[in-house]
This record gives sequence, C-alpha cells and structure tokens, in this order.
Amino acid sequence: MKAAVYYGIQDIRVEDVPTPICGKDEVKVKVNYCAICGTDVRIYLSGHKKVIPPTIIGHEITGVIDEVGSEVQYPEKLEKGDKVALVTSIGCGHCKMCGKGFYNLCPDTKAIGYFYPGGYAEYVIVPAQAVKQQTIIKLPEDISLKEGALIEALSCAINAQNYLNISSGDIVVIYGGGPIGFMHAVIAQADGAEKVIMVDPSYERIEHFGKNFDNIIFLDPKKTNIKDYVMQLTKGYGADVVITACPAKQAQIEGIEMLGSKGRISLFGGLPKDNSFITIDANLIHYKELSVFGAFASNKKDYIKAAKLIAEKKIDASKFISCTVPLEKISEGIEMVRKGEALKCIVEISRE
Repeated sequence: MKAAVYYGIQDIRVEDVPTPICGKDEVKVKVNYCAICGTDVRIYLSGHKKVIPPTIIGHEITGVIDEVGSEVQYPEKLEKGDKVALVTSIGCGHCKMCGKGFYNLCPDTKAIGYFYPGGYAEYVIVPAQAVKQQTIIKLPEDISLKEGALIEALSCAINAQNYLNISSGDIVVIYGGGPIGFMHAVIAQADGAEKVIMVDPSYERIEHFGKNFDNIIFLDPKKTNIKDYVMQLTKGYGADVVITACPAKQAQIEGIEMLGSKGRISLFGGLPKDNSFITIDANLIHYKELSVFGAFASNKKDYIKAAKLIAEKKIDASKFISCTVPLEKISEGIEMVRKGEALKCIVEISRE
C-alpha cells in the first residue's frame, strides 16, 4: 500500500509499504481522508516522545471498514463498507481513568497516529484494545467522509466546552484563531452565546478566514487592549467564558483577569513543557468564584456529538476546509498549515 512514512524531523516520504494484516480481534479500515492536525505539524518539525520513526502518523481519520476480525465483538454490527471515524485515544484498560471511560486521561494512553500507525496510508488497523474500548464510530449516511475528517478536531473542542456550560447571553472570548479557535466559536454560537470575540496577533489571517463565519468579533492584541475592550463591552462585568486555544502564557493570565463573577476559563492550549508555569492572583478565583478547567483530547461521546452536529448541518464543515491534497503532496499540505495558509488541510488517500 501507499503510505507517508515519517522518518524523522522534516523527513516524511510517500512510499510502498506492506499492507497491514487484520488480526482476529482487530478491524481493518480503508482510509479515505486524514486531516492535518497542528500536532502533526509539530511532530514533523520537532518530533514527539511517543512517535518512534519510522512510522505512519495522522489521527483525524475517516474511511470504510475493509475487514472485521473473526473474533471481534462490538455493540453495533460492523460490516465491510461501513463509513467510520476512529477515536484517537486508547487507554490501558486497567487504571482508574479507564475504569471511568476517560481513556484520553489514561497515564499510559497509546494513540493511533502516535504509538500505533496512523491514517496517512491506504489502510489502518484498529488494534484489539481500541476495538474493546469501542473506538469505531459508524457515521450517519448524510455526512461525507471528507467532512467527517473534521470530527476528531471538533470533538476536542466539544470536550473542552462540556465543562463551560455556555448558554444564552454569554460573552465568550477565544484566544487563538486557528481551526480549533474557529470550532470553539461556532460551538459557542450554537449554544447561544451572545457575543464571541476572537483574539489573535495574526490578525490578517483570522480576518481572512473569518469571512466564512458570521458574527465573530476579531481583535488584534497588538492594537487593542483586550481586557479593557471586554470590560467596556460588558459595562465592567467581564467575560463569562474565556478559551485559550493557543500555547500562550499571556492569554491564560489575561483570560483569568478578565472573567466576571462565576466566569469559566478553559486552558485548552498547552504550554511548552519547559516553560509552563504562570503567576495568577488566586484571590480572583476565590472572590469571584471562578472555574478553571483543563482539556485534553476527547472521548467517544464527543465524537458522536461532533458527527451529529456536522450531519445535521448545525456546523458547516465545509467552512473549515481550505484545501485538499493527495497523499503524494502531504509535505506541501503540512507546510501550508504551518505557514497559516490553510485553516484545515485534508489529505485525500482515496476518494469515496
């Protein structure tokens, strides 16, 4: 089969590799599309401790079932030709978090596209542990596989917003104007947010991509004092919700400072491991009864909700897709994402 094999930093090669064999307790999926994630870009540029080259990366996968192992047991019947998306996180199955179904928080999580070979290939194997944890999502008929390639990223935003309880009248501030930032914006709008404000120093970029989205206020932090703007907009109350969809300390610090009473903040974007400490005024959290949440990856229920939102056209997936490239041009796609020339770039492995 054809696959884009990651050999190391800035070295990914499309070549022929052996087609994987489906084990008796595994499922083999023919990949149609795999979207390029920001993490894929970071792996390409800097590597990742859980990615041991040579290997195949890519985890925002959609395709059709090609083969079901003879001993596979699954709540839903899995058949050849079923349209599916794959949950990335696979837990150990024995720890406290796995016992609660939070496989993304397993301390020994092994993900597709990291530990296991991923979706930048014509076929991918869903390993036995993933099958056991029911990570195969059968897709509604009225969703295309290309649109479905956005489900994984959208599910991560949904996981974060499960904690935030955004509702009618809320003022939501989002730091970061990448694809995840825009996904957070449309989910917040769907939940009834009164105003959604997006902040990014790459102002021209978010203004350009923002033409596809309605009723988002775009701000350039180089020209506008964001905290003062929000305080003036809310008559001194502050934001109801802040989401930091970027790896920036200042966004986290400023976000907490601008929250109104009962405000909620999601520290969605992680910070560099060697520079991850921030200083905050704990009294703000105490006296305003603020809630500070983390968010990492997602779980099956978030995928199912994401698929439903796309299938029911409550979220228009086409607005996020800037380009589609064949597998042979995956390096060009990664570069477009790195340079901010694409919101989401989809790698087409095989057509529907």
